[in-house]
Amino acid sequence: MKCPSTRWQLPPRNDEALRRAAARGIEVVLVTGRRYDFARPVVELVPDVRLLIVSSGALTKDRDGTTLARHVLPRDMAGRVLAATRAWRSDMAVVFDRPGADQVIYERIDWDDPRHRVYFDRNRDALTEMTPLEVCLTEDPIQVMAAGGVTTMRGLAAHLASLPDRARIEVALTEYAERDLTIVDVNGAGVSKGAALTGLARLRGLDRTEIMAIGDNMNDHTMLAAAGVPVVMANAVPELKAFGWPETASNDDAGVAEAIERYILKN
Repeated sequence: MKCPSTRWQLPPRNDEALRRAAARGIEVVLVTGRRYDFARPVVELVPDVRLLIVSSGALTKDRDGTTLARHVLPRDMAGRVLAATRAWRSDMAVVFDRPGADQVIYERIDWDDPRHRVYFDRNRDALTEMTPLEVCLTEDPIQVMAAGGVTTMRGLAAHLASLPDRARIEVALTEYAERDLTIVDVNGAGVSKGAALTGLARLRGLDRTEIMAIGDNMNDHTMLAAAGVPVVMANAVPELKAFGWPETASNDDAGVAEAIERYILKN
């Protein structure tokens, strides 16, 4: 689900539609590639969100942070990923499911890097440096993450696809071409937004036909494919629109509300 606009505000129409859906007993779930702590500001904007699927499907948590499902990346595999991707090391981090500090470990942090400065500033309390990066693997992380220019990160994704142990990992890309930024998330095998959503639906006794999902980037593909009603934002990347799923308005034009009104509240 994509609720806030690109200006980090919740359009009033989205807020009203979510409230009406919640009043009908519809469970609203925020699904994101972000860590739980980094997603919390979004949750504060959307009071009707009670559950979150974060870190590209690695964790399912309730609003207060209680973990309902957890899927780690085995540390031996994380080490193999790091060993095989040294050429991209300056853009890579290891992410752990921990409270407070030491959640995101980089080998070196350039606090003034123009591409990453905003992320670093917003996550300052969770970031730590360790050299070499492999020494942080004292426990299973939830993912290895990289962020950088589109061409560079596409090269990383292609390299990951060629690894002998490729079957032991899942790779998800989130791309912002206008900012020349791509985020690569490496999770354990079978871990994705779609798998997490399917698992949650199973716990709730729901069939996929009872699920609507809304997305705008390639890391939303598995989630949309798992839903009986997949909806793509007007501002979605072309690769996602190419699947031919129904389209709603953009984030800035209350596309979430339009989808809820069209597919849920009309009934």
